[in-house]
Amino acid sequence: MSATGEVKALTPPDIVSHKGGTPLVCLTAYTTPMARLVDTTCDIVLVGDSVGMVLHGLPSTLGVTLDMMIMHAQAVRRGIERALMVVDMPFGSYEEGPEQAFRNAARLMAETGCAAVKLEGGESMAETIQFLVARGIPVMAHVGLTPQAVNTFGGYKVQGRGNDAERILRDADAVSKAGAFAVVLEKVPEALARRITADIAIPTIGIGASSACDGQILVVDDMLGMFTDFRPKFVKRYAELGERAQAAIAAYANEVRERRFPGAEHVFRDQPKTIKGGEAA
Repeated sequence: MSATGEVKALTPPDIVSHKGGTPLVCLTAYTTPMARLVDTTCDIVLVGDSVGMVLHGLPSTLGVTLDMMIMHAQAVRRGIERALMVVDMPFGSYEEGPEQAFRNAARLMAETGCAAVKLEGGESMAETIQFLVARGIPVMAHVGLTPQAVNTFGGYKVQGRGNDAERILRDADAVSKAGAFAVVLEKVPEALARRITADIAIPTIGIGASSACDGQILVVDDMLGMFTDFRPKFVKRYAELGERAQAAIAAYANEVRERRFPGAEHVFRDQPKTIKGGEAA
């Protein structure tokens, strides 16, 4: 809290200060109500391009557009006071080069009020990260399994096994030296995550990368049991809200068909008429 009683929002330097300390708590959010729920306990709220699969029914994140990200980020911004808000840059919005990345990242920040952007890629994105950071745009990096490159990887496969570990190590080192304030490690072996976390200066945020990381992130709909199309091994379900919602909807349907809803307590009635002298008619 500030001296005026207002909630002080976390900043990228605040996130960096967690390196080696209390693990960072991170979740996704795509709507105002969910943002309000996660803001009270999370350090970072990510408006992820996973919104395409979770809320829009897309087969991957590749069909997500910048306009979609802006719309959902604006909704999330209305629900956040404390957490650092980070927005994913969607596929095709930054890979062309630093100038394209800056134009689109600047638009994201200006139109949504987010504090940082996230982009996927390691060594190949180091120049772009450095370009953005030098121009006032904080960047969270993402290495390991990068979902926007799913076609290159041939599916959502574990990255960094065997000799491939050196590639992920170079990627993590490159984004750290380029100026990213944190890096997501997705779907890499525990030993590799532990080594990267020890070697680089910025916090590592794991998703399928073990508790060796400086923090953890999950898709909120996954951990609440609301997204059930598939369940990655690294997801722990802390609730089964999808099943509960299904049961509630079925109960509603039954009551409607049996004319038990709406009940008397849900019905509006006419006000009693009055006559001269105040007596009810």
